[in-house]
Formats: sequence, C-alpha cells, structure tokens
Amino acid sequence: MTKEEHTTSTITTTDGTQIYYKDWGSGAPVVFSHGWPLSADAWEDQMLFLGAHGYRCIAHDRRGHGRSSQPWNGNEMDTYADDLATLSEKLDLKKVIHVGHSTGGGEVARYIGRHGSKRVSKAVLIGAVPPQMLKTAANPGGLPMEVFDQIRTGVLADRSQFFKDLSIPFYGANRPGAKALARTAGLVLAPGDAGRVQGRLRLHQGVLGDRLYGRSQAVRRADPDPPRRRRSDRADRRLGHALVQARQGFHPKIYPGAPHGMCSTLKDQVNTDLLSFLKG
Repeated sequence: MTKEEHTTSTITTTDGTQIYYKDWGSGAPVVFSHGWPLSADAWEDQMLFLGAHGYRCIAHDRRGHGRSSQPWNGNEMDTYADDLATLSEKLDLKKVIHVGHSTGGGEVARYIGRHGSKRVSKAVLIGAVPPQMLKTAANPGGLPMEVFDQIRTGVLADRSQFFKDLSIPFYGANRPGAKALARTAGLVLAPGDAGRVQGRLRLHQGVLGDRLYGRSQAVRRADPDPPRRRRSDRADRRLGHALVQARQGFHPKIYPGAPHGMCSTLKDQVNTDLLSFLKG
C-alpha cells in the first residue's frame, strides 16, 4: 500500500488507551478533531477533498468514541488534549494545521494551551465549545448544569431515541427547508428509525453520558498561540462571540443560518473555505 492510499492504525497512550486514527494522502499534515458524539468518520468529506488537493489528512476517534478504547477514566478535556499530543508525537508531525469541530475545537485549543505550538502551524475551530461552557459566577453567560443533567438523563433513559432527537437540530432538520437539509445530511427521520440515524452520527458502543459529563466539567480556559480561524454560525447557540473576542489573531467566518453539523450540510462551502485558509 502506498502512502497516498487510505491507511488506518492505532496508537497507545500512557494509560494504555488505544486511539484509532486514519492517515490519508501526503503533503502538509492536517489533523482533524471531531465533535461529540461522532468519530473520525465525520471528517471524511473534508479529508477526501483536502487529500485530493495535496494534503495529508489525519483524523482520530477520541477516547470513548468510535473504534478507540472505551476507558472509564480520562473523558475530560485535559486528557483529550494529551491524547492529541501523543498522536502528533508518535507520528512525528510538524507544522500541523489543526481543525476542530465542537468538542474537537475545545480539544485543539486545550492541546495548544497545554503543549504549546511547537508542532502547530494554524488552527481552525468550527462551531467550537467555548473556553468555559458551564455557567458559573465567573461565566454567567454559560449553560447551567441542568442542561447537561438533562442530556445525561436522556442518554441513560433511551439512548437510541436521544441520538435520533439530537440529530434533528444538529443538522438543522427542524428549520424551514428541513427536508432539503435532511437529505444533505443523509438523515432518515422516519419514526422508529433511530438505528439509521445512529449510523449517520457514526455512533459506536461505549459513547455514554459520562463523556459529556467530563466535558461539562473540563471545558475551561486554553491559551492558543498560532494563527488561527474560528468558523461558526449565528444559529449555533453553543458558542458565543466571546471566544472570538477573547484573543487577538482570530478571524471569524459566519455562516448565516447554518446548523451545528455544517461540515456535512454545507460541506462544499466549508471545504472551499478550509482550502483557502490552508493555502493562505
């Protein structure tokens, strides 16, 4: 198998967790960090596109997701960042362009905050979780803990139904023109069809509420350094403009009316913008 062909493998972290990753193409490395509750498969539209344009595209399944190990511990942002550092080190990646969506955006920011920018060239945050997502006295604009409690309750009560319900706003299928959006996202929204929606969300065994619980407690401040761009949309309530205003060097790109799952529903626009940014 040549380097240009699709390859998959695993790395092992210091606590014995196996992290599955894909390594496609050759050229400047672009590392993708996916959102919850997805996997590396969520980036295939971007990886195929950028791989065809001369980039080496690498995407991993976060611990507790997809084909990676399902450990009880380490399901919080610091360990996610450390796992990303281990991946970069074991593959000896240099001048990496990191692209993170949702939780993956927080993972990228935390990785740079904990491990520095020695291996990093640029970073793109798409609909990323903010430096602190939980509402506290110091962060009155965050989400109250009750929101996370409701999510965990939903996962434990009827996991299949929860993910089916989640997929609808995730891909914007609850808005005007929802049928078109649903087709773009590849969703099957018929009643009782939760299994197929799970397949669209790339769910695998072990993605339970404790992963989100860890995220709700762990998304705190990070201090990214390199040139970077944050992409989001006005309709995405998960991220306020505070993240953009927090530090100089951010270049926001607004996709009006885009759903949180915009990398699928607006893949052509996202891909074009990513390529332009990577070349810039």
